[in-house]
Amino acid sequence: MKEEIVTAMAVLSAATAMADTVDFDAEKPGTLPAGWVAGVTGSGTPSWAIAGDPKAPSPPNVLLQSGRGTFPWCVRKDVSLADGFVEVKFKPIAGSEDQAGGVVWRWKDGDNYYVARANALENNVSL
Repeated sequence: MKEEIVTAMAVLSAATAMADTVDFDAEKPGTLPAGWVAGVTGSGTPSWAIAGDPKAPSPPNVLLQSGRGTFPWCVRKDVSLADGFVEVKFKPIAGSEDQAGGVVWRWKDGDNYYVARANALENNVSL
């Protein structure tokens, strides 16, 4: 089983000069952000919640995954993007098998999506 502990901040932007920066600063610590869903592909018990981090890209909060799972995921369901870009900042904190984070797109459910993830332990990015 893979263990990943990751903090994340997502930035979503469309090419039409409309940009949406997602931070977690107004969210209540200990909860999942409004409009987001979380789960795992494979097995395990991931735990996603807002947490304080003074080194956050925009303090005070981040989205923290502190559980265990093969491939934990957390997505914002109401986002639709075409002809734009997505940027995410994440910080691997712990994990003996993986320390990874990335971007999910074309998400339908926990078994049907694309992902690009960077793994600090393996020093690679995979699609």
